[in-house]
Amino acid sequence: MEQISEVRLSLSRGESMRSIAKRCQMSRNTVQKIARLGLTEFVYKTRAPTYPVLGPFLARLEQLLSDEEEKTRKERLTVWQVYEILQSEGYLGSYDPVRRYAQKRKEERRSIGKAFVPLVFSKGEAFKFDWSEENVEFGGVPAKVYVAQFRLCHSRMRFCFASTRMSLEMLFAAHTAAHNFFGGLCGIGIYDNMKTVVTRIGKGKERDFNRRFQELASYYLFELRACTPASGWEKGQVENQVKINRQRVFTPRLRFGCLEELNAHLAEAMLREARNTRHPDYSDKSVWQVFEEEKPYLRVQMEAFDGYISDERRANTQCLVQYDRNYYSLPCAYAGRPVTVRAYAERIVLSFMGKTIAEHRREMGKGHYVLNPLHYVPLLSRKPGALRNGRPFLEWDLPNAIRAVWDRLRRFPDWDRQMAAILSVIPVYGLEAVSVACEVALEQGTVSQSVILNHLGRLSDIGPAEPVSPPENLTLSCPPQADCMRYNRLLRRDACSANTF
Repeated sequence: MEQISEVRLSLSRGESMRSIAKRCQMSRNTVQKIARLGLTEFVYKTRAPTYPVLGPFLARLEQLLSDEEEKTRKERLTVWQVYEILQSEGYLGSYDPVRRYAQKRKEERRSIGKAFVPLVFSKGEAFKFDWSEENVEFGGVPAKVYVAQFRLCHSRMRFCFASTRMSLEMLFAAHTAAHNFFGGLCGIGIYDNMKTVVTRIGKGKERDFNRRFQELASYYLFELRACTPASGWEKGQVENQVKINRQRVFTPRLRFGCLEELNAHLAEAMLREARNTRHPDYSDKSVWQVFEEEKPYLRVQMEAFDGYISDERRANTQCLVQYDRNYYSLPCAYAGRPVTVRAYAERIVLSFMGKTIAEHRREMGKGHYVLNPLHYVPLLSRKPGALRNGRPFLEWDLPNAIRAVWDRLRRFPDWDRQMAAILSVIPVYGLEAVSVACEVALEQGTVSQSVILNHLGRLSDIGPAEPVSPPENLTLSCPPQADCMRYNRLLRRDACSANTF
């Protein structure tokens, strides 16, 4: 460009073409071309590639390359193998034209793949979902959490819900929290092909969805839609949301005492961001204002979905059920029996024959024991020595009165039997009633098994027994009447026998 500019300026000053060519070390033909055509730049056009030998085989080559695109990456043939197939069918040319044609075709496909069509969603039409991994601190200890990211496609309203893993029950809890936060969900849910949602990927958009997750979608009245594999741009809004939240919300690293505090902070942060962010399509409105307009179009359910995963486990002889590398207790009457475990995001429910028999908080680590001492109380009548080293009783949080009686009775050699008898009545009278009886015994200064059970019997409100009437079918139609004639006859007979002798 500098040389062309210098040539044009020199010509305008009247300098000869020979002098310009000599000074600029250019060909006189080039100087003449600039002077005659008035060029300001040189454009070099390349001719379209020709394939004189490959020409008759172009249709066949195009067919082979199209067939390879439908295969998986591991199953595709290389360009050299395609070239060998053409050779077997009569192609006499070299490999280079085949390679150049395949490369040109690949670049054209790649340029088309980088182009996108702008999308528009109506109010309440769809939401998008994705997981992200974030680093936080709980009680000063670094931890990794998995954040469920929701985004309403029309209003761009965001929501985040943190959990300790990406399992199915956590996904249920995240959707329930999102439903409560938004005040409903949209008619379509767009997901990638994660295993908790999609069990099988078929051709095109054909998918087999997880049956329990389909129950969730049916309950909240939205249609499931899965993206094309490895095509994150199909849910670009929520993919971009992950980056924005990581920069604005999770940086610097968040520090909280527990997961509940973190989720409360995330909900407040999403509301604050929505009120302070302009909507990309409606520059005169904030995201919150557009969300308020979209909210009446969301689908609302009054009650939360019963989001659990179920499994069958057998209780061992220690009245424990192992689930997710942790142990949970159940009543001793169900030891050795198969029970149903319902795992929620925050609790574990054990049931037998459809009847709930135990419920515990859920532990997310491994090797934890979650025990209810009342489940083992019936065993104390046969095994009172378990009070000494039994795991369920070591950290039992008993009322102060019962704990004081426990300490008083430890002076006696049979303290374990007496204490076992006192604790065994808790399922009958209740923990509060036993605590009151122990307080009375402590006030009177006499502490023993018999005294406490006596106080408990007198303090319990048990009214008089109600009269029991027989059923109608067993009622006598002719009630018996008092008749002493037969007895009198017997007396006369005995008197006659005595006179005879």
